[in-house]
Amino acid sequence: MSGPGRDGRLGVGIIGAGKVGPVIGSALAGAGHALVGITSGSDDDRVEAILPGVPVLAADEVVRRSELVVIAVPHDELAGLVAGLAEVGAWQPGQLVLHTDAAHGIAVLEPALRSGAIPLAIHPAISFTGTSIDLRALSQGYAAVTAPGPVLPIAQALAVELGCEPVVVADADRPAYAEAIATATEFSRSIVRQAAGMLTRLGVENAGGYLSALVRSTVDQALAEGTPPHRDPLGPDATIDG
Repeated sequence: MSGPGRDGRLGVGIIGAGKVGPVIGSALAGAGHALVGITSGSDDDRVEAILPGVPVLAADEVVRRSELVVIAVPHDELAGLVAGLAEVGAWQPGQLVLHTDAAHGIAVLEPALRSGAIPLAIHPAISFTGTSIDLRALSQGYAAVTAPGPVLPIAQALAVELGCEPVVVADADRPAYAEAIATATEFSRSIVRQAAGMLTRLGVENAGGYLSALVRSTVDQALAEGTPPHRDPLGPDATIDG
């Protein structure tokens, strides 16, 4: 593994080929970084459409080739994956290791840290579709960032390169942060599905389309009413403390 170039360009490897990993890879490539590989997933054709020509590699090989490793796997798989890669000696000193899980902070990356890697946690607060549509959503969204103090600016800078405004979330507050995210997403989906089902039973065709403008305008109004005054996301007060 060679160090980053003078222009700050990194060799980026992606572990996780679901809805999140390929999109994160595409955003980082758009910011000028070089993609060195991605692990295989259940839909390699979709991944190829988002990341054309990027090699498909085993996870340990992705790690060995990368200066920045992005881990975008299901919550329950993250700890075992990080520990397993430590057992085979894959992690490297000075390597950036970034996961995208909402609930985990940097403690889950401890096995990589023991090998000298630099732990970062960045959760973009959008609902991923796994397509290029997500790149626009990233550019309009925020990302929760957690990292040790000396390397927090690196996490913030990577969030900006994804297109997001970074908001610092303390490591101990990640579970509460994840609960807030889950509440917003699951409640929204549940209510919309319930309302659409009621309209469908009344004979309304395309109930989702019928509700679209109403739901979007209502959510926009609720967000405007419930959002505190804007603060500089990179300023000293830009934290979520629980």
